[in-house]
Amino acid sequence: MSGLLSGLLHGQVPGEVLAAAARPLPGVQPLVGDWLCVDEVYAAQMALRREMLARDAGLVEALLPPGVGAACELLDMVLDVLARMPGFEVSDGWVHCPDGAEVVLDRNFPLVTLGQLVQEDFCIMGAGPQGHVMQGAVLCFPASWTLAEKIGKPLGAIHGPVPEYDPVAARVQRLFDGVQVGRPLWRANRMLYGDPALFHPRREADPRVEAGGAYLRCERQVLTRLAKSRAVVFSIKTYVAPVEGAGASGGDI
Repeated sequence: MSGLLSGLLHGQVPGEVLAAAARPLPGVQPLVGDWLCVDEVYAAQMALRREMLARDAGLVEALLPPGVGAACELLDMVLDVLARMPGFEVSDGWVHCPDGAEVVLDRNFPLVTLGQLVQEDFCIMGAGPQGHVMQGAVLCFPASWTLAEKIGKPLGAIHGPVPEYDPVAARVQRLFDGVQVGRPLWRANRMLYGDPALFHPRREADPRVEAGGAYLRCERQVLTRLAKSRAVVFSIKTYVAPVEGAGASGGDI
């Protein structure tokens, strides 16, 4: 593994994430502990995220007008969390991050700003007649999907190409309806990939590659209700580790 690649990847996936990924779908449970995580690959992953957002933000960020208020609320919520986390210094106009970077707080582009602060990706889901609709997202590390095809769509259409979702679709919608302020929920998944790239988009029309490969990719996914807008935030923390030593094997879930 090259030095650059090894800096971006985890040596292993945390045991609690692997255990959560093994739960039957949808596998949701109350979150106990921290919402946001900073780990040993923070510096390398943040350098990649900031480069992507600077080079082509339109590829990894989208925000529809109905989601602007929720995006600003989410930024304030994250800043409040970071102000209490080691390694961060939050002021009115900038954030000093654990890797030494200083990120300017541009509230005209709240999701772009968020994408430069933490390793998590964020999707904002606002309630609508067809269920919760993706009103905005910063998605630097997609796992076989593209933001352009999902923005503005409800949960059912977002997961349309995923056969495993159909039997639990109604339960997932009830989870989004029922998640309460201050009581976040979380789940995890696991997938085997031959390509360790963190940015791994796939269009719906493209063939689905069979599971298998040398890298275990897991996502720690948290559902959080915003107090003012009442939107649900779906955050995604991505772990990619070599299967050898990753802690477990797994199929494409």
